[in-house]
Amino acid sequence: MEKPDFELREFTRQALSSGISRNDIRSALLKAGWDADRVEKSLQDYAEIDFPLPVPRPRPSLSAREAFFYLLLFATLYTSAFHFGNLLFLFIEKAFPDPAIQTATAEWGDDRIRFSVSALIVAFPLYLFLSVKIGRELLASAAGRASAIRRWLTYITLFIAASILIGDLTTLLFNLLGGELSIRFMLKSLTVGMIAGAIFLYYLGGLRKEEQTS
Repeated sequence: MEKPDFELREFTRQALSSGISRNDIRSALLKAGWDADRVEKSLQDYAEIDFPLPVPRPRPSLSAREAFFYLLLFATLYTSAFHFGNLLFLFIEKAFPDPAIQTATAEWGDDRIRFSVSALIVAFPLYLFLSVKIGRELLASAAGRASAIRRWLTYITLFIAASILIGDLTTLLFNLLGGELSIRFMLKSLTVGMIAGAIFLYYLGGLRKEEQTS
């Protein structure tokens, strides 16, 4: 895969150096059988500025510092989402108790609430702090916005959120068709759907905004 991409990039550079327009380069490469996405990427590797030679854009690189910030960012996101959902589940269980289920003692339920609140107090402010820090330091440049680890973790998060939404909706319909849909179950399904949906829409919107800006 490295050699074809290098040849494509080199061809684009030489064509731009010769004064050939981007549309003509794009048309020639597509006629030669190159994939449209790879063609666009090769053209985007060079800035559209008035200069005698093609000016390359900064290429994304992975640093330990960058990986640390993004891994911690998404870890705190998952932690916050899980414990926020757990708190809502506990409140639903208290509001709509199920007499058929022998739940643990009230003390155990209070321990769950206390633990989730503690986790949220630590994780969510850290997530907000990292979001602001990353936005100011790492996303201020084109290379930072094109970070490979950021895109991978974002798409993994989208995949997880979409999978949860699909599973949640499937389970909801399964219980509905079986006549076993209770208020307690509906509220829990709605909680899961809202949390996963909010995360999915937020990060999907961010990716679309960046693509439009590019």
